[in-house]
Amino acid sequence: MAVAAPISPEHIAIVKATAPVLKEHGVTITTLFYNNMIAAHPELKNIFSMSNQTSGAQPRALAAAVFAYATYVDDLGQLSAAVERIAHKHESLNVQPEQYAIVGKHLIEAVAAVLGDACTPEIGEAWTAAYTALADIFINREKQLYAAHENWQGWRRFQVQQKVPESSEITSFYLAPEDGQPLPSFLPGQYISLQVFVPQMGHMQPRQYSLSEAPRSDYYRISVKKDKGKKPEVPGLISNLLHENYKEGDVLELTAPAGEFFVDPKDGTDKPIALISAGVGLTPMISILNSSVNSGSAQRISWIHGVHNTEVRAFSKHIHDTCAKDVNNNINATFFVTSPQQQDVQGVDYHFTGRIDLSKVDPKTTLFLDDPRAEYYTCGPYLFMRDVEKYLISVGVDPKRIHLEVFGTGDE
Repeated sequence: MAVAAPISPEHIAIVKATAPVLKEHGVTITTLFYNNMIAAHPELKNIFSMSNQTSGAQPRALAAAVFAYATYVDDLGQLSAAVERIAHKHESLNVQPEQYAIVGKHLIEAVAAVLGDACTPEIGEAWTAAYTALADIFINREKQLYAAHENWQGWRRFQVQQKVPESSEITSFYLAPEDGQPLPSFLPGQYISLQVFVPQMGHMQPRQYSLSEAPRSDYYRISVKKDKGKKPEVPGLISNLLHENYKEGDVLELTAPAGEFFVDPKDGTDKPIALISAGVGLTPMISILNSSVNSGSAQRISWIHGVHNTEVRAFSKHIHDTCAKDVNNNINATFFVTSPQQQDVQGVDYHFTGRIDLSKVDPKTTLFLDDPRAEYYTCGPYLFMRDVEKYLISVGVDPKRIHLEVFGTGDE
């Protein structure tokens, strides 16, 4: 992680001492912060998910992040993974250095407004210093990330080349650059940010989607679930727009691939990997799997996937075909189905009923628990990923070998 600008011991002591107060009033502060900042700078609506603003997920997530920062302000190494994840997200949204000053101004003002007289000049000064130090970390790291894509800055126009249904819920979009220039490669597991105009809002809205194919120079592929939403009256805004309104030939905008969740081919292919996903969480796993197969690797790969039923499961034929073509039996697939359909055959269409339960699979051939080099990648609902992580740790897997793809706010 980049080195922060020095914060005085006095400022550190004040920030840590006020952490409990920030935790108590955190959501009130962050809600006021977002409301005031976006009212003063409506152009920032194009960066923030307004759905997460409406639901309160974004203020809750920021409140938790502010409390974590206050807690570890004297030991920022504890936050390195979170900082890296957020820096990649900022890069994908084309966040610029000058925007940190806007955020800092409104955040400190919100702290002062909520705490009232309790926010003394000393507290305000300490938090301003702490924010400035954190902003410097992000600005410097994001500068490095932008430099890696020096030939692609900001939003780039792409055309929907193909639109292919993968299941009753998931459709793949093949996106080709409108300018016809070769696309940069990416690391399998990474994502792109996509932005579209939302008529009912009157402005652009961004979302992140994992790339669901091995790197290519002519197109990127994303596979999008038509999201009914947690509440039927609030369906997934962008996913529904893509499914219903965008057809082949239409144009949308992307930023360069980003994300700290990936398998780096340079790490070698001698380490077995377990790809554990639920629902549409299989999209980065497809990229990882296809990249390994395309490279001719003999890497041992375990594909573990869970869905509600086989009708909604994407890429089933592709997974079966990939395993069948693997003459060395280095790739194996295990399917969990909560509610098998009448025509499904156990052992073919699925292996276990119910949600993913790693205690049911073979600990050696499927989870590679006898190999201390094995790496574990999981993607799906946040609580599902935490359960996977908890189980793997309980059976002796080093947490450093467990990788979670946390999109959005981690509030699910």
